[in-house]
Amino acid sequence: MFIKNYEELINVARNEKDKQARKIILDCINAALEAVDPRQAVKRNVILRNNTLIIKDLKFNLDEYENIYVIGGGKASGAMAEAVEEILGDRIKEGLVNVLKGTENKFKTKRIKLNGATHPIPGEEGMKGARKMIEIANKASEKDLVIVLISGGGSALMPLPADPITLDEKKEVTSLLLKCGATINEINAVRKHISMFKGGQLARACYPATLVALIISDVVGDPLDVIASGPTAPDTTTFEDAYRVLKFYNLLDKVPKSIKERIEKGVRGEIKETPKPGDKVFEKVHNIIIANNRIACEAAVAKAKEYGLSTLILSTHVEGEARHVGTVMAGIAKEVYKTDTPLKKPALIMAGGETTVTVVGSGKGGRNQELALSAALKISGYEGIVIASIGTDGIDGITDAAGGIVDSTTVERGKEKGLDALEFLANNDSYTFLTKVGDAIFTGPTGSNVNDIMLIAVV
Repeated sequence: MFIKNYEELINVARNEKDKQARKIILDCINAALEAVDPRQAVKRNVILRNNTLIIKDLKFNLDEYENIYVIGGGKASGAMAEAVEEILGDRIKEGLVNVLKGTENKFKTKRIKLNGATHPIPGEEGMKGARKMIEIANKASEKDLVIVLISGGGSALMPLPADPITLDEKKEVTSLLLKCGATINEINAVRKHISMFKGGQLARACYPATLVALIISDVVGDPLDVIASGPTAPDTTTFEDAYRVLKFYNLLDKVPKSIKERIEKGVRGEIKETPKPGDKVFEKVHNIIIANNRIACEAAVAKAKEYGLSTLILSTHVEGEARHVGTVMAGIAKEVYKTDTPLKKPALIMAGGETTVTVVGSGKGGRNQELALSAALKISGYEGIVIASIGTDGIDGITDAAGGIVDSTTVERGKEKGLDALEFLANNDSYTFLTKVGDAIFTGPTGSNVNDIMLIAVV
């Protein structure tokens, strides 16, 4: 059970319908988190039968490979490495995976070295690990198999600026781009072209070995070139794109000299481009997503069906202002409640994605708690409607809550404690409100991240 305050979240309900809906939603959340647990995701997709390694729909006869190497990084990479080593054991020749600093001893591996690195600010330890991975990749031959473990946070955990660019200079240009309001795609176009690792360059280093990347996606829509900045995926951006971004934001004379010079050399064709779609380095590359938001949503829906509910996955691409999404979720819930559309009750509607919060107040909260509190204002008095939203990594914003769950009496329970839900929402103080009324969900860090999940139950 991932939810630490499971019983309390059920017992806070003031009527049987809310209590029933709360239990269903919490069980669905737990099922979703189990489905994207890194160890389970690996074991579900990687099977060894005699000497045949089966990874999803692919089969590899290990008699045909001389060495197996395991490299990679991300928030979930420690658990992934542990699971891979349990399956392959001494067949692994060598391995190195960058994990969150301080978690190196949480996982048991012998053949795969776990290298602690910093996140979200990239550090020297991460750079040393990434350099070692490139060394391992470079020595892999056409008779070798390289397994790459990638999950959210991999971009910061595996930094490797191209010489002579320093890590501080790379941080500086990223900071400048963020302050200018550059999009993530624009930032990535620059970062990939000042890196020796990102934008398919790890795949280039592995060539001509067979490469299988096991990927846990933390990006809406699962774009392979964005997850951890796409070390094993083709890069569709160019040095010219990177140059245009710096020029557009008037940064050409503000970025470090080494970065400007590298990008200008790239534009002139003096530096090799990142590998593009169709490049020979991807001939034996297999990028396999083993956990994502949809898998979490499907697991939750399967659990709801066990309770006899009609179900619907509304979307796994939900984005936008959290409080506005909460209002929409409440509107959908009331439609089911009043008209049995788009589903006949009892029903569970799932959604996934990642919302945002425009902070204008001085309170404490996170996007999932703000979504839940916004929804609570609209479902007040609607007995049998429960709405929840959580971050699958177990951390919502800067709080220790994963998210929140609200029902027909959430606002009323707040009033009894002298709390005005609308005032707390206006102050971005959803955490304080939800914890005081007993509606904040606590899981602790889950070790994985596939964005957020949002649930509506109407019974």
